[in-house]
Amino acid sequence: MNEASSHTRDWSRFIPWVVRGLWAALPFTTGPALAAALDAASGPVRFVASAGLWLGWAVGMVAAFAPHPIALTALRVVAPAAVVAALVAAAAEHPSALAVAWATVACAWAFAPAFGALCVNGPAYPNERRFLLRPPGPLLLGPLPTFWVLSMVGIAAGPLLLAARQWILGGLALLVGWPLAFLLLKALHNLSRRWAVFVPAGVVLHDPMVLFDPLLFRRQTVTSLRPATAGDAGMFDLSRRAPGLGLAMELDELTTITLQKPGHREGTAIHASAVRFTPTRPGLVLEEARRRRIAVPRRPTVSE
Repeated sequence: MNEASSHTRDWSRFIPWVVRGLWAALPFTTGPALAAALDAASGPVRFVASAGLWLGWAVGMVAAFAPHPIALTALRVVAPAAVVAALVAAAAEHPSALAVAWATVACAWAFAPAFGALCVNGPAYPNERRFLLRPPGPLLLGPLPTFWVLSMVGIAAGPLLLAARQWILGGLALLVGWPLAFLLLKALHNLSRRWAVFVPAGVVLHDPMVLFDPLLFRRQTVTSLRPATAGDAGMFDLSRRAPGLGLAMELDELTTITLQKPGHREGTAIHASAVRFTPTRPGLVLEEARRRRIAVPRRPTVSE
């Protein structure tokens, strides 16, 4: 391991504490602006909204200390909500640069790759190491933000409407919104379950959004793991056009890959001798591969 990689690992240990500190301070930095924005609301609405904000903060605080994929999903759902709440407060004639800036910085750090790595490796076995994969490109262009907005509206609309004495609309929003939010959040959680996993036998791609079952590439069959290039031909893209630097894994034999087929209980089988995937930290993936005696170019020039 070179000196730069050692410094990266050392710094990564402090990132969870940065996330925890930023989140713990939210009630003191962003909270006053949100409280001021709620002053004009009726008592019941103010109570329900305040309770919801405190509940969201508590969920994020617990998640920041719980290294688990579920905790990663929870924090990455509530962190953008803090930013939106600060922006709404600013639009309601209660602007606070500190509130917006602090919530934005806390949200950004919640999406730090090092924090994601801590969470997904929490329940991992001692002899395995997981690396998160980047979301498929097409999802970033609309479905992911839409799912998040609908889930947040589905959770909040019912209680707020009932607090405002809108009994019929509130009841309908509650009956429809909460089940819908559950389904959408379950779908979003799949993003925290997409990993490249190094195990004693080789490399496993675990991607419930793309693969029907986890796929093991045995170490003996991997002839090369390297940064992907634009000139790679005949390589099956398991990343679904995810942004960022992809990695190319070349094999010495055709491998059967069973892909997810939406709406079906069986997948679609294809055969490939080379695949592409896009981890959030490609440099560390190559470093781990080399440590586990998988063929990697000696000096890859990649960003971690």
